[in-house]
Amino acid sequence: MYQNDSQKVLTNEVRLSYCNLVTPRASQSNPAGQPKYSVTLLIPKTDTATITNLRASEEAAAQAATLSTWDGVRPPKIDSVIHDGDGVRPSGVPFSEECKGCWVLTASSTQKPQVVGIDNINCELAPTDIYSGMYARVTVRFYGYKNSGKKGVACGLGNVMKTRDGEPLAGGASAASDFAGIGQSVTNINPVTGLPM
Repeated sequence: MYQNDSQKVLTNEVRLSYCNLVTPRASQSNPAGQPKYSVTLLIPKTDTATITNLRASEEAAAQAATLSTWDGVRPPKIDSVIHDGDGVRPSGVPFSEECKGCWVLTASSTQKPQVVGIDNINCELAPTDIYSGMYARVTVRFYGYKNSGKKGVACGLGNVMKTRDGEPLAGGASAASDFAGIGQSVTNINPVTGLPM
């Protein structure tokens, strides 16, 4: 429970993957659907406090939905949105290497989350400082839904506080690492020829 809301959680430090926190994107499973902001949280399995809170909030959302959204009838089986990174996705495809040793949870929202840094929570980060692979604390809120005959619990994305940098998961290197040490000694370039003077 976070801020007296049994369906809301503030995580401990997690690693972020599939960051769509700057620009919303349509779901691959529903390209015609409304674009959403989303992120996948990689929660270390050693962080038993966060996973306990997440599971409790997921259950609180199911209980609340039974009384309201589901008209008093709880589905016999509710699939959890928290997955084992050492296993396979609901599609049957194994999770990526960075998911190993973690619980995996994807949260999304139609509203743009605020993404701030741990050093200044009153100022949003520049888009270039937000990427898959960084570490953060995140607020999420579980809620029940009923859509086209399907009932379940989903995870809504709140806000994100970046705690530290991490190795990017996008597969690319930064310009600083690619060009480290190159061009540092050349200080005078002829503007006409482009050659050292």
